[in-house]
Amino acid sequence: MLKSAGAKTKALAKQESVLKALSNAPLIIATRESALALWQAHHIRDRLQALYPETRVTLLGMTTQGDQILDQSLAAIGGKGLFIKELEVAMEEGRADLAVHSLKDVPMDMPPGFTLAAVAKREDPRDALVSSRYTALAQLPKGAVVGTSSLRREAQLRERYPHLTVQPLRGNVNTRLRKLDEGQYDAIILAAAGLIRLGFGARIAAFLDVEDSLPAVGQGALGLECRTDRSEVIAALAPLIDTETLLAVSAERAFSRALGGSCQTPLAAHAVFDNDGDQNGALWLRALLADREGREVMRGERRADVTSSFDAEALGLALADEFMTRGAQRLLPT
Repeated sequence: MLKSAGAKTKALAKQESVLKALSNAPLIIATRESALALWQAHHIRDRLQALYPETRVTLLGMTTQGDQILDQSLAAIGGKGLFIKELEVAMEEGRADLAVHSLKDVPMDMPPGFTLAAVAKREDPRDALVSSRYTALAQLPKGAVVGTSSLRREAQLRERYPHLTVQPLRGNVNTRLRKLDEGQYDAIILAAAGLIRLGFGARIAAFLDVEDSLPAVGQGALGLECRTDRSEVIAALAPLIDTETLLAVSAERAFSRALGGSCQTPLAAHAVFDNDGDQNGALWLRALLADREGREVMRGERRADVTSSFDAEALGLALADEFMTRGAQRLLPT
């Protein structure tokens, strides 16, 4: 009982210290200006405002290089890091205190001076089929055009449905839906999380089972980034950490990092706590590495009891080692 009271007193003292550190200036969130990015930033702003009602939390909207270049694939123009560079510059220059990202857009290695201070609770991590004519990929006829911006999705589509025509699809969620509605595609595949967050859940024709379309690393999760020297911001973001999500994405990101995962690599990893059978409570990590055409697809999985980020990363590294032993090098960019 005394130990519990002492822990509570310590937590209250820490909370008071955070509030004091935040009391003199607004907390500024850097965000892209797409509808989804703004939804995510507003969501985190509202949660922080509820935690710290005496602190003014505001947004700094920005257009990134990744938002400006829409006529080329992300792999061709430098990868998803193009979506966050300008936000990091704003934090570096003191114009913003933190940034909110779709975690799947965050490079596996953070740049010097920056850290992922928190990972918030994950939305549905699956891919979603969007079409006004078809309710399953298996229904699409030969030659039907499917749009996707992801090499990961493309490789899995080509492996399972080689009769389909896969075409690139760039732009924000609204733009992609418009292109579908204009008839440029018979179907498109998007992350379910983005559609749900923007209120487009009714547009989802089918959720793709992870066996058919293994999700991207970190898909559905939000990552909160700040400078490593901003201890007061790191402390303020701590209550937003969802432990289960953090452990799952830690395993996924460790796997990807070990294999040099990037936009140029059709790579997927998805971890979930498995509460069935003999592996009660173990973290179950499934992963995939492929060539773009889906001619060669390497799959693997591992389970382990995980109670810390260190354990989760060890699980990801162990599966990556297994992939390398099986010859993953031949599927990685040279």
